[in-house]
Amino acid sequence: MTREVVLRLDKVSFGYSRERRLFSGLSLEVRAGDRLALAGANGVGKSTLLLLLNGTHRPLSGSLHVKEKTFDYSAKALRGLRSTVGIVLQDPDDQLFAPTVEQDVGFGLLNQGASVETVRQDVARILERMAIGHLAGRSIHELSVGEKKRVALAGVLVLQPQVLLLDEPTAGLDDEGSGALLRLLGELQAEGTACVIATHDTDFALEWAEDVAILSAGALCERGPAAELLSQHDGLQVAKLRAPLVLALYESLRRIFPELPEKPIPRSREDLRGWLEAELRKAEGPA
Repeated sequence: MTREVVLRLDKVSFGYSRERRLFSGLSLEVRAGDRLALAGANGVGKSTLLLLLNGTHRPLSGSLHVKEKTFDYSAKALRGLRSTVGIVLQDPDDQLFAPTVEQDVGFGLLNQGASVETVRQDVARILERMAIGHLAGRSIHELSVGEKKRVALAGVLVLQPQVLLLDEPTAGLDDEGSGALLRLLGELQAEGTACVIATHDTDFALEWAEDVAILSAGALCERGPAAELLSQHDGLQVAKLRAPLVLALYESLRRIFPELPEKPIPRSREDLRGWLEAELRKAEGPA
Protein backbone atom coordinates (compact mmCIF):
# COMPACT_ATOMS: atom_id res chain seq x y z
CA MET A 1 0.00 0.00 0.00
CA THR A 2 1.30 3.43 -0.98
CA ARG A 3 1.91 5.66 2.03
CA GLU A 4 0.67 9.25 2.09
CA VAL A 5 3.22 11.95 1.30
CA VAL A 6 3.09 14.24 4.36
CA LEU A 7 5.85 16.69 3.36
CA ARG A 8 7.46 17.41 0.02
CA LEU A 9 10.17 19.84 -0.98
CA ASP A 10 9.98 20.51 -4.71
CA LYS A 11 13.06 21.88 -6.52
CA VAL A 12 14.02 24.04 -3.55
CA SER A 13 16.89 26.49 -3.65
CA PHE A 14 18.09 28.15 -0.47
CA GLY A 15 21.02 30.11 0.90
CA TYR A 16 21.64 32.51 3.74
CA SER A 17 22.49 35.00 1.01
CA ARG A 18 21.49 35.07 -2.65
CA GLU A 19 25.14 35.11 -3.66
CA ARG A 20 25.93 31.85 -1.87
CA ARG A 21 23.33 29.12 -2.19
CA LEU A 22 23.41 26.05 0.02
CA PHE A 23 20.83 24.10 -2.00
CA SER A 24 19.80 24.39 -5.62
CA GLY A 25 16.87 22.43 -7.06
CA LEU A 26 16.65 19.98 -4.17
CA SER A 27 13.57 17.71 -3.90
CA LEU A 28 12.65 15.39 -1.04
CA GLU A 29 9.54 13.49 0.06
CA VAL A 30 8.59 12.41 3.59
CA ARG A 31 5.86 9.77 3.74
CA ALA A 32 3.76 8.63 6.67
CA GLY A 33 5.74 6.17 8.78
CA ASP A 34 9.08 6.95 7.13
CA ARG A 35 12.27 6.07 8.98
CA LEU A 36 14.66 8.31 7.08
CA ALA A 37 18.22 9.37 7.88
CA LEU A 38 19.64 12.51 6.24
CA ALA A 39 23.33 11.64 6.16
CA GLY A 40 26.08 14.11 5.38
CA ALA A 41 29.30 15.63 6.67
CA ASN A 42 29.28 18.57 9.06
CA GLY A 43 28.40 21.82 7.31
CA VAL A 44 26.65 20.22 4.35
CA GLY A 45 23.26 21.67 5.30
CA LYS A 46 21.45 18.89 7.19
CA SER A 47 20.14 21.21 9.90
CA THR A 48 19.08 23.77 7.30
CA LEU A 49 17.16 21.10 5.43
CA LEU A 50 15.22 20.22 8.59
CA LEU A 51 14.35 23.89 9.05
CA LEU A 52 13.08 24.01 5.47
CA LEU A 53 10.89 20.98 6.18
CA ASN A 54 9.30 22.59 9.25
CA GLY A 55 8.73 25.97 7.62
CA THR A 56 11.27 27.94 9.64
CA HIS A 57 13.22 28.80 6.49
CA ARG A 58 11.47 29.86 3.31
CA PRO A 59 13.14 28.77 0.06
CA LEU A 60 14.45 31.32 -2.41
CA SER A 61 12.78 29.27 -5.12
CA GLY A 62 10.81 26.04 -5.25
CA SER A 63 8.12 25.09 -2.76
CA LEU A 64 7.15 23.15 0.34
CA HIS A 65 4.01 21.01 0.13
CA VAL A 66 2.11 19.75 3.17
CA LYS A 67 -0.12 16.80 2.27
CA GLU A 68 0.17 17.92 -1.36
CA LYS A 69 -1.04 21.47 -0.65
CA THR A 70 1.46 24.22 -1.41
CA PHE A 71 2.53 25.84 1.84
CA ASP A 72 2.00 29.64 1.89
CA TYR A 73 4.01 30.61 5.04
CA SER A 74 1.16 32.68 6.48
CA ALA A 75 0.91 32.93 10.28
CA LYS A 76 -2.12 30.62 10.20
CA ALA A 77 -0.32 28.07 8.02
CA LEU A 78 2.74 28.14 10.25
CA ARG A 79 0.64 27.49 13.36
CA GLY A 80 -0.96 24.52 11.64
CA LEU A 81 2.39 23.17 10.51
CA ARG A 82 3.75 23.27 14.07
CA SER A 83 1.06 20.75 15.08
CA THR A 84 1.94 18.47 12.15
CA VAL A 85 5.74 18.69 12.17
CA GLY A 86 7.82 18.66 15.35
CA ILE A 87 11.54 19.38 15.46
CA VAL A 88 14.16 18.60 18.10
CA LEU A 89 17.29 20.72 17.72
CA GLN A 90 20.82 19.42 18.21
CA ASP A 91 21.47 21.65 21.22
CA PRO A 92 18.56 21.31 23.69
CA ASP A 93 19.47 24.65 25.29
CA ASP A 94 18.23 26.29 22.06
CA GLN A 95 14.80 24.76 22.69
CA LEU A 96 14.23 24.76 26.46
CA PHE A 97 13.26 27.99 28.19
CA ALA A 98 10.64 27.40 30.92
CA PRO A 99 11.72 27.22 34.59
CA THR A 100 10.78 23.56 35.14
CA VAL A 101 10.50 20.39 33.06
CA GLU A 102 6.73 20.15 33.50
CA GLN A 103 6.22 23.76 32.40
CA ASP A 104 8.48 23.42 29.39
CA VAL A 105 6.88 20.22 28.09
CA GLY A 106 3.38 21.66 28.55
CA PHE A 107 4.07 25.03 26.92
CA GLY A 108 3.06 23.99 23.40
CA LEU A 109 -0.25 22.52 24.57
CA LEU A 110 -1.09 25.65 26.57
CA ASN A 111 -0.22 27.76 23.53
CA GLN A 112 -2.73 25.73 21.52
CA GLY A 113 -5.45 26.53 24.05
CA ALA A 114 -5.64 23.23 25.94
CA SER A 115 -7.06 23.33 29.46
CA VAL A 116 -4.73 23.21 32.44
CA GLU A 117 -6.05 19.79 33.44
CA THR A 118 -5.57 18.38 29.94
CA VAL A 119 -2.03 19.76 29.84
CA ARG A 120 -1.25 18.24 33.23
CA GLN A 121 -2.51 14.80 32.16
CA ASP A 122 -0.80 14.82 28.75
CA VAL A 123 2.51 16.01 30.18
CA ALA A 124 2.45 13.32 32.87
CA ARG A 125 1.69 10.69 30.21
CA ILE A 126 4.55 11.65 27.91
CA LEU A 127 7.06 12.03 30.75
CA GLU A 128 6.23 8.54 31.99
CA ARG A 129 6.50 7.10 28.48
CA MET A 130 9.99 8.56 28.22
CA ALA A 131 10.92 7.37 31.72
CA ILE A 132 11.55 10.91 32.99
CA GLY A 133 8.48 11.38 35.18
CA HIS A 134 10.79 11.89 38.14
CA LEU A 135 12.11 15.06 36.47
CA ALA A 136 8.74 16.84 36.28
CA GLY A 137 9.43 19.39 39.00
CA ARG A 138 13.15 19.79 38.31
CA SER A 139 14.67 23.04 37.12
CA ILE A 140 15.87 22.91 33.52
CA HIS A 141 19.34 24.22 34.38
CA GLU A 142 19.88 21.30 36.80
CA LEU A 143 19.56 18.68 34.06
CA SER A 144 22.33 16.80 32.26
CA VAL A 145 22.68 17.08 28.47
CA GLY A 146 21.01 13.70 28.01
CA GLU A 147 18.11 14.67 30.27
CA LYS A 148 17.68 17.97 28.43
CA LYS A 149 17.51 16.11 25.11
CA ARG A 150 14.76 13.85 26.44
CA VAL A 151 12.82 16.82 27.81
CA ALA A 152 13.08 18.66 24.49
CA LEU A 153 11.81 15.55 22.70
CA ALA A 154 8.96 15.20 25.21
CA GLY A 155 7.91 18.79 24.53
CA VAL A 156 7.53 17.90 20.85
CA LEU A 157 5.94 14.46 21.25
CA VAL A 158 3.24 15.73 23.62
CA LEU A 159 1.79 17.57 20.58
CA GLN A 160 1.51 14.24 18.70
CA PRO A 161 3.11 15.37 15.43
CA GLN A 162 2.77 13.33 12.24
CA VAL A 163 6.40 14.06 11.34
CA LEU A 164 9.27 14.20 13.81
CA LEU A 165 12.52 15.87 12.76
CA LEU A 166 15.63 15.30 14.89
CA ASP A 167 19.02 16.94 14.46
CA GLU A 168 21.94 14.72 15.58
CA PRO A 169 19.83 13.17 18.39
CA THR A 170 22.56 10.81 19.66
CA ALA A 171 25.14 13.59 20.18
CA GLY A 172 25.94 13.73 23.90
CA LEU A 173 24.10 10.48 24.70
CA ASP A 174 25.73 7.40 26.18
CA ASP A 175 24.97 3.87 24.91
CA GLU A 176 22.02 3.49 27.26
CA GLY A 177 20.52 6.79 26.17
CA SER A 178 21.03 6.00 22.49
CA GLY A 179 19.43 2.58 22.95
CA ALA A 180 16.41 4.09 24.69
CA LEU A 181 16.05 6.60 21.85
CA LEU A 182 16.17 3.83 19.25
CA ARG A 183 13.42 1.91 21.02
CA LEU A 184 11.21 5.01 21.33
CA LEU A 185 11.67 5.93 17.67
CA GLY A 186 10.77 2.37 16.71
CA GLU A 187 7.54 2.64 18.69
CA LEU A 188 6.67 5.99 17.10
CA GLN A 189 7.32 4.72 13.60
CA ALA A 190 5.16 1.64 14.28
CA GLU A 191 2.37 4.04 15.28
CA GLY A 192 2.66 5.83 11.93
CA THR A 193 4.85 8.80 12.87
CA ALA A 194 7.37 9.70 10.18
CA CYS A 195 10.82 10.16 11.71
CA VAL A 196 13.57 12.06 9.89
CA ILE A 197 17.01 12.25 11.50
CA ALA A 198 19.90 14.44 10.37
CA THR A 199 23.17 12.73 11.27
CA HIS A 200 26.77 12.16 10.26
CA ASP A 201 26.80 8.98 12.41
CA THR A 202 26.64 6.26 9.78
CA ASP A 203 26.56 3.49 12.41
CA PHE A 204 23.39 4.98 13.88
CA ALA A 205 21.89 5.49 10.42
CA LEU A 206 22.60 1.87 9.46
CA GLU A 207 21.06 0.46 12.64
CA TRP A 208 17.98 2.69 12.73
CA ALA A 209 16.98 3.91 9.27
CA GLU A 210 15.00 2.14 6.58
CA ASP A 211 16.08 4.71 3.99
CA VAL A 212 19.07 7.02 3.81
CA ALA A 213 19.30 10.25 1.82
CA ILE A 214 22.91 11.32 1.30
CA LEU A 215 23.67 15.04 1.12
CA SER A 216 26.82 16.36 -0.50
CA ALA A 217 27.85 19.72 -1.96
CA GLY A 218 24.39 21.24 -1.62
CA ALA A 219 22.57 18.41 -3.34
CA LEU A 220 20.67 15.27 -2.46
CA CYS A 221 22.98 12.73 -4.10
CA GLU A 222 20.93 9.61 -3.62
CA ARG A 223 18.14 8.06 -1.56
CA GLY A 224 17.64 4.37 -1.01
CA PRO A 225 17.72 1.45 1.46
CA ALA A 226 20.12 2.12 4.33
CA ALA A 227 22.18 -1.08 4.08
CA GLU A 228 22.55 -0.67 0.30
CA LEU A 229 23.68 2.97 0.25
CA LEU A 230 25.89 2.78 3.33
CA SER A 231 27.86 -0.11 1.83
CA GLN A 232 28.78 1.90 -1.29
CA HIS A 233 32.25 3.17 -0.44
CA ASP A 234 32.64 5.48 -3.43
CA GLY A 235 29.43 7.36 -2.62
CA LEU A 236 30.37 7.68 1.04
CA GLN A 237 33.82 8.97 0.15
CA VAL A 238 32.38 11.65 -2.11
CA ALA A 239 30.03 12.72 0.70
CA LYS A 240 32.96 12.71 3.19
CA LEU A 241 31.30 10.03 5.33
CA ARG A 242 33.03 7.01 6.79
CA ALA A 243 31.67 3.53 6.29
CA PRO A 244 29.79 2.11 9.30
CA LEU A 245 32.14 0.16 11.55
CA VAL A 246 29.86 -2.90 11.51
CA LEU A 247 29.98 -3.06 7.71
CA ALA A 248 33.75 -2.50 7.65
CA LEU A 249 34.27 -5.43 10.04
CA TYR A 250 31.82 -7.58 8.10
CA GLU A 251 33.62 -6.94 4.81
CA SER A 252 37.01 -7.64 6.40
CA LEU A 253 35.79 -10.99 7.70
CA ARG A 254 34.43 -11.91 4.28
CA ARG A 255 37.81 -11.15 2.69
CA ILE A 256 39.51 -13.46 5.20
CA PHE A 257 36.81 -16.14 4.97
CA PRO A 258 35.38 -15.90 1.41
CA GLU A 259 33.18 -18.93 2.00
CA LEU A 260 31.05 -16.93 4.42
CA PRO A 261 27.64 -15.83 3.05
CA GLU A 262 27.23 -12.37 1.54
CA LYS A 263 23.71 -11.86 2.91
CA PRO A 264 22.09 -10.74 5.08
CA ILE A 265 24.11 -7.60 5.78
CA PRO A 266 24.36 -6.98 9.56
CA ARG A 267 22.85 -3.65 10.68
CA SER A 268 24.18 -3.48 14.24
CA ARG A 269 26.82 -4.91 16.57
CA GLU A 270 24.21 -7.34 17.86
CA ASP A 271 23.47 -8.50 14.30
CA LEU A 272 27.17 -8.99 13.58
CA ARG A 273 27.74 -10.96 16.79
CA GLY A 274 24.72 -13.18 16.09
CA TRP A 275 25.90 -13.76 12.53
CA LEU A 276 29.40 -14.73 13.70
CA GLU A 277 28.10 -17.06 16.39
CA ALA A 278 25.80 -18.80 13.92
CA GLU A 279 28.60 -19.27 11.36
CA LEU A 280 30.99 -20.61 14.03
CA ARG A 281 28.38 -23.15 15.15
CA LYS A 282 28.01 -24.29 11.51
CA ALA A 283 31.78 -24.61 11.14
CA GLU A 284 32.07 -26.70 14.32
CA GLY A 285 29.45 -29.12 13.07
CA PRO A 286 27.40 -31.51 15.28
CA ALA A 287 28.64 -31.86 18.83
